[in-house]
Amino acid sequence: MSHDHSQSIPESGKRLAIVVTLNFIITITEVIGGLLSGSLSLLSDALHNFSDGIAVIIAWIAIKLRTLPRSDHYTFGLKRAEVLAAVINAGALVAISIYLFIEAWSRYHNPEPIAGNIMTIVATVGLVANIVGTWLLHRGSKESMNLRAAYLHLFSDAISSVGVILGGLAIMFFDVYWIDPLLTVLIGLYVLKESMQILWQTLSIFMLASPSELDTDEIRQTIHDQKNIEDVHHIHLWAVAENDIHFECHVAVDDQLISEVSALREKLETLLHDRFDINHTTFQFEASTDSCKTADLP
Repeated sequence: MSHDHSQSIPESGKRLAIVVTLNFIITITEVIGGLLSGSLSLLSDALHNFSDGIAVIIAWIAIKLRTLPRSDHYTFGLKRAEVLAAVINAGALVAISIYLFIEAWSRYHNPEPIAGNIMTIVATVGLVANIVGTWLLHRGSKESMNLRAAYLHLFSDAISSVGVILGGLAIMFFDVYWIDPLLTVLIGLYVLKESMQILWQTLSIFMLASPSELDTDEIRQTIHDQKNIEDVHHIHLWAVAENDIHFECHVAVDDQLISEVSALREKLETLLHDRFDINHTTFQFEASTDSCKTADLP
């Protein structure tokens, strides 16, 4: 059966709106604080927070698109909008990580004085806001890859804020200025690792890979073990979107059982191939007097 989370959208929308507002406030605060203190890691965190706000907006748009009814043009609906949003957000994180590496390298070779007290105070404000944001998105991140990507943006920012605070304290008390670019690199490495995991998972869906948690051979054998089934072949197992898994196969049964539908199946296959150039078809036959339990499924 399909998984419909549309009822949680109003609540998710309110939470996402709060998160977006928090992130843009943090961005402005950290840009001002970074310019006043001269801290690259604080400016990097501001850039990351700005991307968080954009990421959450993209996630919200994708949630809305997912709930639109399917049509004759979009026969699966717009379920993959969330997967696409996850790709965009994860890809943005990869780009940000690379940018942080470049800036950290430049700052390491061209160090500048940093006001550790301003750096620490501003980063603390950012940490509090990011903790609130991650808490608001935590529940939704368990159900949606899309929200998980947005959640990762905020969670990684919370971690980076902790790093910036520790760096600010180190600069205040020990004058260890090289810790600023070092923290920037560590933040970038963590963000890169986490974003690549999401990116790989989403690209697997786009490439129609079988869900990693399912064993195709086990499914084939389960079907084959049923009474009157002689062979199972031409198996296709894929996810249209997260939590929406599709399966099709050809099942060979006793000649006496298949004789009535075999001729009709071949006729339909030829018709669709010749008229519409459709090369692969799967038909599930049922008696007209039976009530189809899946008729309303997308």
